[in-house]
Amino acid sequence: MFSEIFIQVKGLTHIYDRGGLSERIALSGVNLDIKKGEFIALVGPNGSGKSTLARHLNALLIPAEGKVLVNGMDTGRPENLWEIRRRVGMVFQNPDNQIVSSLVEEDVAFGAENLGLPPEEIRDRVDEALRLAGLSDYRNHASHLLSGGQKQRLAIAGVLAMRPDCLVLDEPTSMLDPSGRLELMDILARLNRSGGVTVVLVTHHMEEAAAADRVIVLSGGRLARAGTPVELFSDGGLLRDLGLELPVAAKIARRLRRRGFLVPGDILTVEDMVSYLCR
Repeated sequence: MFSEIFIQVKGLTHIYDRGGLSERIALSGVNLDIKKGEFIALVGPNGSGKSTLARHLNALLIPAEGKVLVNGMDTGRPENLWEIRRRVGMVFQNPDNQIVSSLVEEDVAFGAENLGLPPEEIRDRVDEALRLAGLSDYRNHASHLLSGGQKQRLAIAGVLAMRPDCLVLDEPTSMLDPSGRLELMDILARLNRSGGVTVVLVTHHMEEAAAADRVIVLSGGRLARAGTPVELFSDGGLLRDLGLELPVAAKIARRLRRRGFLVPGDILTVEDMVSYLCR
């Protein structure tokens, strides 16, 4: 389904405070290919290196050893940084840290303005980004009056106005309520399926990981497992050993199978379970 490799991670090692008293190896020898158009979920226990790896994908961090290549460009070469960060947009956990303007549409325009684009193109990009993020009706609202979910969508819209090929999101739903999480996941799915945007989602919610094309599991700074959601969640023992939970629907399906019910092994979401039960 996906053929063209967009990001290559080769033997990536990252060391915080290298040579210092608090030296810590956050990533060790990680190898990973991310293909254009993929939806990747990056999961693992706290301290496994998820956020560190995410920051390497758009050159916010530089490898201590190994390489990260974005569309063939080495993140370790300073002359590549501008183009890499245009192609790979980053959205952080707390949207307040990314909002720079008091007005919604001005905030969305900020990144595009810094690309030096003509005013008419900036206007077109802002309109499109607001529409994709579901914020067209809020363009003249004060940024600080938005809800948490709306602020996170605003952060995404600001990145989208720069028209990146890839979105990297570091636990963007961790501060949202359930409805805000569903809203944001729907937007990411639409951007990926309809817009062709490559998505890398760092999350600790296994229900969100179940929506991905592929799940990457980190543990202790190393790649512990990679596979489709069905492949990953069928191995409940691995998740349990890593301190991770199955999605609720997958957990119910697993228990039903143990009681003799012929429940399919590919049930991962509530929708899957409802569909099966209605049949």
